[in-house]
Amino acid sequence: MNSNTFKYPFPFTLEAGGVLPEVELAYQALGKINSDCSNVVWICHAFTGSQDVADWWQGLVGRGKLFDPDSCFIVCVNVLGSHYGSTGPLSINPTTGEPYFHDFPTITIRDIVNSFDLLREHLGIHKIKTCVGGSLGGQQAVEWAISQPELIENLILIATNAQHSPWGIAFNESQRMAIEVDPTWPERSVTAGLNGMKAARATALISYRNYETYEVTQARRDEGLDKPYRAVTYQRYQGEKLSQRFNAFSYYVLSQVMDSQDVGRGRGGVINALSQIKAKTLVMGIKSDALFPINEQAFLAKHIPGATFQALDSLYGHDGFLIENELITKAIKVWQKFVKLDVNPMYAFFKNLETKQTVSTIN
Repeated sequence: MNSNTFKYPFPFTLEAGGVLPEVELAYQALGKINSDCSNVVWICHAFTGSQDVADWWQGLVGRGKLFDPDSCFIVCVNVLGSHYGSTGPLSINPTTGEPYFHDFPTITIRDIVNSFDLLREHLGIHKIKTCVGGSLGGQQAVEWAISQPELIENLILIATNAQHSPWGIAFNESQRMAIEVDPTWPERSVTAGLNGMKAARATALISYRNYETYEVTQARRDEGLDKPYRAVTYQRYQGEKLSQRFNAFSYYVLSQVMDSQDVGRGRGGVINALSQIKAKTLVMGIKSDALFPINEQAFLAKHIPGATFQALDSLYGHDGFLIENELITKAIKVWQKFVKLDVNPMYAFFKNLETKQTVSTIN
C-alpha cells in the first residue's frame, strides 16, 4: 500500500480528556490539486477500511470512475486508532517507548475530524469540493460539515447516522465481549485477542447483511450432517480473513469510536447541530440495512437544510454501500447534475419520477 505520512509532533488533546503526545496520519492523495481547490474530493473510510480508497472502493475511485484522479484531487486518511499507519494502539507511545496496547486513550469521531483538519491545513486545502463517507466514514463527514460549515461545498452521506443507536452500540459491545473472553486479550502482544476478533467479525457480519442476503449467498445445498453448512464456513472464513490484515486492539477502539457518534453533544441537540450544515447534501440509505436503518438517513435528510434523500434497493444490507457501485454512481451523477444547474435536486427527482413520495428510489 503506497501512502504518505503526516506527523504532528505536538500534544493532541482528545475530546474525552486524554492526550496523545504526538500524532501520525497515513494518507493517500491521488491526482493533482487545482490552485483554487475546486477539485478536492475527501473520502472518509469505514470501520476496517484504509487510506487505499482505490482498493476498497474501486467501483467509485479510479481512472474512468466517478472520482477520477485525472480530474480530481482525492484524499483519504487512515483514521486515528486504525491499523494502517496512523497513530493507534500498536504505535509506540513516545512517553514510554513501548506500544500503547490497552493503554491507548479513548478517541471519538470528533477527534478523528480534528486530526483531519491538521492534515488539511498541512496540504494547503482551504476548500473541500466534495466530502464523501459511508457508515463510520459518513459519521466523520457529517461531523466535519457541522464543525466547519464553510469548509465543505458538497456533502455525500451513505448508510450513516447523526447519533449511533442503542441497537448499533449493542452490536459493538457484543463484539468487544467476544474479544475480551479471548484468553490472550490481556497480553501486551500484537496478536492478543485475535481469536476473539474472529468471533467479533462473525457477529458484525450478521448486522452488515440480513436474512435475505444469507438466504441467497449462503443458501443450503447438499450439506449433510457430515458436511459443514455454507453459512458456517462463511462466518469462519470472514473472521480468519480479517485476522490476516487487522488487529484486535484497533477493532476494539474503533468500535468505541463508532459508539461515540452524537453530533448534538454540546450543541443543543442533534436537530440543532444538523441545522448548521451549509453544504449541499445528498443522503443515501439502503432499504435492507439492518445496522444503520434507512430511517436514520431519512432523519439526516429531514434536518439538514436543503438535503436530498435517495433510497437504494440492495440485497446486501449495510454492506451495500461498498458493493452497489453502479447504483451509488448513478444517484450521485443525477444529484450532481442538478446541483450544478442550481436546481433543487429533490424537486427534480419528484418531477422525473412523477410521484408524490417523500423518498425516491433507484433500482
